[in-house]
Amino acid sequence: MMDKFGPLIFVWFVLCGSCLGRFVVEKNNLKVTSPNSLKDVYECAIGNFGVPQYGGTLVGSVFYPKSNQKACKSFEDAGISLKSKPGGIPIFLLADRGDCYFTLKAWNAQNGGAAAILVADDRVEPLITMDTPEEEDARADYLQNISIPSALISKDLGDKIKKELSNGQMVSINLDWKEALPHPDDRVEYEFWTNSNDECGPKCESQLDFVRNFKGAAQILEQKGYTQFTPRYITWYCPEAFILSKQCKSQCINHGRYCAPDPEQDFSRGYDGKDVVVQNLRQACFYKVAKENGKPWQWWDYVTDFSIRCPMKEKKYTKECADQVIQSLGVDVKKIDECIGDTEADVDNPILKAEQEAQIGKGARGDVTILPTLVVNNRQYRGKLDKGAVLKAICSGFEETTEPAICLTRDMETNECLENNGGCWQDKATNITACRDTFRGRVCECPVVQGVKFVGDGYTHCEASGALRCEINNGGCWKGTKGGRTYSACIDEHTKGCKCPPGFRGDGVNSCEDIDECKEKVACQCPECRCKNTWGSYECSCTGNLLYMHEHDTCISKVGDTEYSLGFVWVVILGLAVAGVAGYALYKYRIRRYMDSEIRAIMAQYMPLDNQGEVPNHTAHGNV
Repeated sequence: MMDKFGPLIFVWFVLCGSCLGRFVVEKNNLKVTSPNSLKDVYECAIGNFGVPQYGGTLVGSVFYPKSNQKACKSFEDAGISLKSKPGGIPIFLLADRGDCYFTLKAWNAQNGGAAAILVADDRVEPLITMDTPEEEDARADYLQNISIPSALISKDLGDKIKKELSNGQMVSINLDWKEALPHPDDRVEYEFWTNSNDECGPKCESQLDFVRNFKGAAQILEQKGYTQFTPRYITWYCPEAFILSKQCKSQCINHGRYCAPDPEQDFSRGYDGKDVVVQNLRQACFYKVAKENGKPWQWWDYVTDFSIRCPMKEKKYTKECADQVIQSLGVDVKKIDECIGDTEADVDNPILKAEQEAQIGKGARGDVTILPTLVVNNRQYRGKLDKGAVLKAICSGFEETTEPAICLTRDMETNECLENNGGCWQDKATNITACRDTFRGRVCECPVVQGVKFVGDGYTHCEASGALRCEINNGGCWKGTKGGRTYSACIDEHTKGCKCPPGFRGDGVNSCEDIDECKEKVACQCPECRCKNTWGSYECSCTGNLLYMHEHDTCISKVGDTEYSLGFVWVVILGLAVAGVAGYALYKYRIRRYMDSEIRAIMAQYMPLDNQGEVPNHTAHGNV
């Protein structure tokens, strides 16, 4: 008899624990921008599926169909298209609650082309969280493919929107997730409530896929100090009246203190719930030891490797297999075993006791009652457990302008630049755009291309600036080629601006027109001059046998000039020759006289000379 009611007993104390807790509905803002009668900011509840645009906004126009108003059927079959036309505003489908799962409504809206779905409540009550179906009703083939955001709005707001639409009014809405998660500083703290069980159906499979896909991004964020990550594990206690029952003994450790559901919901086969609790504890202890070693990010390696090497399906969900994985990562198995302790002892386990206390919500965060759950900056994440969606949520937790580079990669693009270039500036000739997708939405910022920075407002104007700017689209300036000649209005030595080159006039950006120097009489104006205009310049010649002097804008005689030049040259040559001969004669005369004086002085020392008295004594006086 107890075997039949075993699972029911466990569900009972799980539910009791949940009922005593506090579930917080995560919300975002919904701003109605038109018509004026509805202009205001309203609250809406974020669905626990799809991809909320954390950190960003989404603008759309509301559509309420005349048929299939609960969105439980395909809109394609009804011949209704929710796709916005090129250049049109995205469409938000308004659907009524009831008759089918929230997820099916979102799936049909997405397939119909809607950008988001708003579900109007059918009763007056506080907002609730739209969740995924129970496991037996879950269809993994579409649940994990829902990518549009969803929101539950109050019955009152839904009725008001329907009334305005019926009166022919256009209802425009701005869904805003900027404050859905706190973003106080340059570090994000997040928790991932998970489970080592791999036999719980589609949710377990999607959870393992997420861990494998998100591992790389998580480790980069953790290693560089951008985030502080903590893995968490949910356990429940067994009611005291059933501690000695077979059900609690098979699903709990430490005398009913820490329990997990039987993986197959069948106590007669496979692994027991206590096996799951022990493996969860081993993963938590691995994180503790890895963190003490200064490498908390190794948890992602361990969990990923364990799921691949030690699956339940292959009967490898054991301590021996886990130890092999631990050793392969260079972590001390003995420290892990000491952390786990004696699972049969009637004592508290410090690790699991701390996990149970962490389940209780504090501040703005509600109790954690479902798996998997992601908590970012003490707020529960709502939406699809997907690498891109989760990374967007984590990135929105950073204070603006402090986001790490991984938040600005192509994986995080919102693709708003695909339509009408996001309303930003664009140079189609060179495919340069100021539109840039980020996880918070598109921004219009003048780009940096090949080391050249463009400056401007990003919306209507961007201009290349700095060195090498003329290398890219000629700096945005005019450039023309004609008759083998090329002229440009971009000046390399100028950091900005365009100026038509000499011989042209214009704005330098769109056009430069040739100046007709001949017609405007700005050159070649001497009486004997003949002017001919060319593109960008002019040609000037002289009548008769005259030569044009460009510097003086005048004509001179070629013959007279030649004769004058030759005569002048001969005069210069003759003058130089005469000067040379005179100089040489003077030189010879002075040298000869000096030498005669010296010789006579020397000879006077040895023999008397006729004019000895007239010759001074060089040796005695040292002067002439």
